[in-house]
Amino acid sequence: MTSRHVRPIDLGAQPPHLSLEFVAFRELHLPRYLSYAKVWFREPGRAAEAVELAFRALAAVWPEILGSPNPTAAAWQIVRSTVTARTAPPDATPAPRATAEDEDLAILHYVVGLATPEIADVVGADTASIASQLRHALRSDIGEW
Repeated sequence: MTSRHVRPIDLGAQPPHLSLEFVAFRELHLPRYLSYAKVWFREPGRAAEAVELAFRALAAVWPEILGSPNPTAAAWQIVRSTVTARTAPPDATPAPRATAEDEDLAILHYVVGLATPEIADVVGADTASIASQLRHALRSDIGEW
C-alpha cells in the first residue's frame, strides 16, 4: 500500500521559479511515484533519488508537459523512463517488453496497492482502460505475483 505520510524529497537545487501547478502536481504524485520506484530498488534511498531525478526532468519541461494533450500521462512516461534507466545495468541493452505497460499497472495495483481510479490518476488514463488492462494482466503471467 502507499504511504500517505511520505516526507517530500528536498528540492535542494531546484530553481526558485517552480510554478504553483508544478508544486501541487509534485505533492499529489510524489507518494505514488515513490511507492512505484521502491518496487524496483532494494534501497529506499535509490528509489527516492530516481523519483527526484524524474521530478527535476519534469520541472525542466513543465511548460511543455502542461501544453501536452495529457499532462499526467506525459509526466508518467518521464517517471517510468527515469526509473527504468536507473535500474538497468550499465551497458545493458534493454530487452523489449511487450507487456511493460501491463506490468506497471500490475505493480501499481497488486504490489503498491492502488485502486483502479488511483492508477488512472497516476498514469493519465481512464478508469475503464485501466480495469481492462488489469484484467488482461491477471490472465497473463503478471497476475501470478
